[in-house]
Amino acid sequence: PAQTLHWVFDVKDNDVWWCTADIGWITGHSYIVYGPLVLGATSIMYEGSPDFPDLGRWYKIIQDNKVSVFYTAPTAVRMLMKAGDSWAKKYDVSSLRLLGSVGEPINPEAWMWYRNTFGAGKLPIMDTWWQTETGTFLVSPLPITPLKPGSATFPLPGFNIDVLDEEANPVPLGSGGNIVSNTPWPSMLRAFYRDPERYQKEYWSTYWEIRPGTYLAGDKAMKDKDGYFFIQGRIDDVLKIAGHRISNAEVESALVSHPKVAEAAVIGKPDEVKGEVIVAFVILRTGQEETEDLKKELAKHVRTVLGPVAYPETVLFVKDVPKTRSGKIMRRVIKAKALGKPTGDLSALANPDAVDAIPLI
Repeated sequence: PAQTLHWVFDVKDNDVWWCTADIGWITGHSYIVYGPLVLGATSIMYEGSPDFPDLGRWYKIIQDNKVSVFYTAPTAVRMLMKAGDSWAKKYDVSSLRLLGSVGEPINPEAWMWYRNTFGAGKLPIMDTWWQTETGTFLVSPLPITPLKPGSATFPLPGFNIDVLDEEANPVPLGSGGNIVSNTPWPSMLRAFYRDPERYQKEYWSTYWEIRPGTYLAGDKAMKDKDGYFFIQGRIDDVLKIAGHRISNAEVESALVSHPKVAEAAVIGKPDEVKGEVIVAFVILRTGQEETEDLKKELAKHVRTVLGPVAYPETVLFVKDVPKTRSGKIMRRVIKAKALGKPTGDLSALANPDAVDAIPLI
């Protein structure tokens, strides 16, 4: 963690570093405790909501403590974006020199808002891709890397990361597939407690016969024409619409690109004809009115951005969606609740009340 933190965020012993993650998650282990302490940085730890006592809470912490490097989740960025720019304008966050993103893919609109609001339109955003299982960043920019909004850019030095199709062939530039590691690395997960068979099955069995030793991360990714990595979400978060495979994250990003939308969660509803149809749960920006006309407008917007196959059959407005404490949207829970099925274990949720507000579809 210390080596990658030094590479990606150029953290020095005179920095005030703030990673907003829940300390009980892997981000807490690696980048709240181990990494910053080894590098001798001053590390901010905050246990509480970003909107209590008001939505200026995080801006005030940055201002009062002269935070220089700030690392947070896209969900938190979109929550602050939903509230508008007025809170940010009340505080001085000019002590910041570098920003970071972690936890899930950050859509380009949130990326730009984050850069403009926290970064005065000029600070680099280190969009990091990694997992609990990897223990450390695998794909991320360095402060000198030319950036693209929404891209984690390239693998870090020493990490042999690629994107493969189902036959274990590297995908052509501009195409998507399964993100993998072709070689091991020091901080990787080595076993499941008392369950070695499950560990082998989950991470190593998919490509074992063709390319032994290939680690399957469980995420989809796309490499653009310049070789930049764009993470698209979990392999099992894929909608199957009339024979086409579309990632939930693609549709969610299209929705959030609309100026009235703060956040969105998309699920597939079983359909006899198409296999699945798209149902979108949308959180509007503060001050926007929930109307039937806006639902139609948002569905058409997705069609314009992604094409007719991605057209949402249903758009529903909600105040919040279930998320883990690390900020990931729990689509599994949303889908189960919306379809009237058991929601399963909710202990990882930061906002269990949001489950009750999900309507049946």
